[in-house]
Amino acid sequence: MMHVENISLLANLTIALVTAFAGGIIARRIGLPTIVGYLLAGMAIGPFTPGFVGDVADLSQLAEIGVIFLMFGVGLHFSLHDLWAVRHVALPGAILQMVLATGLGFILSRSWGWEPLSGLLLGLSISIASTVVLMRGLMDNGLLSTNAGRIAVGWLVMEDIATVFILVLLPIIFGGRSEQSLWLALASLLKVAVFVAVMLFAGRKLLPKLLDAIASTRSRELFILAAVAIALGTAFGASTFFDVSLALGAFLAGVVLSESQFSHQIGDDVLPFRETFAVIFFVSVGMIVNPLYLWANAGQVIILTTLIVVGKALITQLLGFFLPASGRTMLIVAAGLSQIGEFSFILGQAGMRLGIINQEQYSLILAGSLLSIMLNPLMFRAIKPIEHMMQRLSPRLWEWFDRHPLQPTDIALPREGHVVVVGYGRVGQHIVNVLERLGVPRLVIEIDSGRAAEFNARGVPTLFGDAANSDVLIHAGLERARALVVTLPDETATEMVVAAARKIAPNLPIIARAATTKGVGRLLKLGAHDVIHPELEGGLEVMRHTLLSLGYPATQVQGYTDAVRRDEYDTTVSSPAEHQALDQMVRAARGIEIVWRLVSEHSPIIGQTLAEANIRARTGASVIALIRNQQLIANPKSSTVFQAGDLLGLIGESEQIAAAEQLICGTPELAGVPE
Repeated sequence: MMHVENISLLANLTIALVTAFAGGIIARRIGLPTIVGYLLAGMAIGPFTPGFVGDVADLSQLAEIGVIFLMFGVGLHFSLHDLWAVRHVALPGAILQMVLATGLGFILSRSWGWEPLSGLLLGLSISIASTVVLMRGLMDNGLLSTNAGRIAVGWLVMEDIATVFILVLLPIIFGGRSEQSLWLALASLLKVAVFVAVMLFAGRKLLPKLLDAIASTRSRELFILAAVAIALGTAFGASTFFDVSLALGAFLAGVVLSESQFSHQIGDDVLPFRETFAVIFFVSVGMIVNPLYLWANAGQVIILTTLIVVGKALITQLLGFFLPASGRTMLIVAAGLSQIGEFSFILGQAGMRLGIINQEQYSLILAGSLLSIMLNPLMFRAIKPIEHMMQRLSPRLWEWFDRHPLQPTDIALPREGHVVVVGYGRVGQHIVNVLERLGVPRLVIEIDSGRAAEFNARGVPTLFGDAANSDVLIHAGLERARALVVTLPDETATEMVVAAARKIAPNLPIIARAATTKGVGRLLKLGAHDVIHPELEGGLEVMRHTLLSLGYPATQVQGYTDAVRRDEYDTTVSSPAEHQALDQMVRAARGIEIVWRLVSEHSPIIGQTLAEANIRARTGASVIALIRNQQLIANPKSSTVFQAGDLLGLIGESEQIAAAEQLICGTPELAGVPE
């Protein structure tokens, strides 16, 4: 019998994930958030539609794990510092918006004849926006790194915190119906206070030490297991021993670990579990939606969706007249918050368990969420048209409304003639630093929110987002960029970025990093102009130094290096004739060096013309180019006067280059310009 039950659970899990995958693909193909596809997948395998019917009870158990990981992630990324930085807008804005939206929802429900408690829960449900949808919308539109994006996130964090407290108070206030309900409520509040104290004082000391001890074992498997065990164990312990909701337990576990040095690693390790079980959660939510009920009550669905999308946006926009934020900032916040999602589902499920709302009323909340999520991308696209319309219809009103500048001022992102660097790891850091020294505009795309904020604070223009999975590349100005450099260590992600970039900018030079030899060929076929295999290049450098130390001639060593590189990088993209021409060029240039040297402030040739310096006659090396003020001067004239900061392109043999270095500045300083 146990075997049959396991197979039943496996069948439910498999079909739910496969259906969700299909729904997510379709949703992304038509430009909708994947959460829409997951909800529709749940409806497809639910009891109200024909075909396979999943077991709601089984999937609901798995969905609880999704709730735990969602709340753990919220706590893990909770930053009191970031929230404090936008407190003047986010704190009063979130509170007032939730109160007003709850009031409108309550009034609407009463007009439909709902009970007061049911109406209150409906109002609370529509006042809370989806973290997943907001982050995705800001990321896809290149707004998450801006101050408007930070205010929107801080606003949402306040809503999340309020939701946690609502989830704690719901069973306390509405769980009991006897005369002792007040005492039970006080006892429950006392348990919550004890649990919070235990987590914030004992947990803050013990859990980071536990992770530190596990990290010292250098076992990645144990570290991942520890992170998952802490999330699930804390949530389960909170529910079992303190009668606290799973959501609050997971949230506090994340908050405690957010201050740990391992917080970013924990987030990366738990992310696959969170994403997988969150999908199950959304599917389980969609399964209890009755399409026939929604069709029969289409009028209520449309009215509720209008309240969520238009009503919440107007409330947020009107609050902008009283909050210290610019008009454009409030337009972005309004667009991001004009939807509801996962926390509304969690709140609605809690209401159903307590008998506050029934399944039909919960289905109405789900329908409003589904439609509002589908419409949310349109709200972001409407930001600029609405801004222009307001400026045109009432310039004075807009001037007063937009009186508050963004604080601090956003870093201006380059939009033309820049180099886009995806990934700011050890490889990307070198590229960005060299580009900065050369004065070349650069734009970094970074998936780690903490690092992205740090880069922007240091003056490095950075877009936060996953270039492999979002539309952030669209906002990087690839059509007007000079080059795209992809330094991601994950080869699959690199291939996705290269393929997407090639569609956006067909003629853009793309330089990509490959993790394997086979990946070189795939990246070239996807449209990369140059592909570098770091391990291969490092191995070739080791080989070159080894052979030179054994006394082999430099030209022979170069021949071996060229042969290995040609064999490894040969992907049939180039024709044999091209390889032959390349070999001839390499053989012709073998033994000749082309390097760049900087004319320092103390160089003896400053103020001399090229003819007066007579570098070629005195050293044998020739000056074939000069870079001054970011302008390349090819084959400079003999009357060209050398200035401090000039970059001289020299050609010659090693001894000749060394002599020219001594002539130019004594101890040469390599400017970092690639050959």
